[in-house]
Parts: sequence; structure tokens; C-alpha cells
Amino acid sequence: MFLIIAKYLIPKGYRGMAVFPFVLVKYPSDKKNQVFVNHEKIHLRQQLELLIVPFFLWYLIEYVVRLFQYKNASLAYQNISFEREAYRNETNIDYLKNRPFFRFVQYLN
Repeated sequence: MFLIIAKYLIPKGYRGMAVFPFVLVKYPSDKKNQVFVNHEKIHLRQQLELLIVPFFLWYLIEYVVRLFQYKNASLAYQNISFEREAYRNETNIDYLKNRPFFRFVQYLN
């Protein structure tokens, strides 16, 4: 994993994003934020499981489905299975040590 400060590549309203093998952060302080970095590491693992490109396709499709479901962009984003897994486990710094393969599927409902 490579942590890179990329202030102008991060969309407005977000602090960072994972694009395997990089974690792009908007603010230098986030490089030291363990919870934030753990959240992005969870996304890196998800990307590896789905061989990267299919991850982004699934992410986009699920976002569109959730957008129709919730009719709200923020709620759609928050309910993407990948985000649900990452947010629910970001404070558990050891989560990736014991995380089952394809765990994000549990968060599809």
C-alpha cells in the first residue's frame, strides 16, 4: 500500500479513496489517522478479491441501484456493501487479520 497526498484528485466532500495499490488522501494528517487508513485498507482488500476492475464496476452498479432505492446520493453511498463493511469495521485495526474472504457480501442486504 502506498499512501499519497492527492488533494486535487479527491472528489469534493471526501477525504480519500483507495485505488489499488494506492490510498489517496486529501490531507497530510490523514496519513497518520489509523481509523481512516484502516477503512481504506479494507477497500484495498475488497478490490483485490474482485480483481480490481470488477470491484469498481460492482461499486458503480450498486451505487446506482442504491440511488434508485434511497433517492438520496449520500444514503446511496453509505449503503453500498463495500462502504458498509469498511465503516462498520474501520475502528477494528486487526479486522483484516481475521476477515473472511468476500466478507462484503454479508453487507448486501
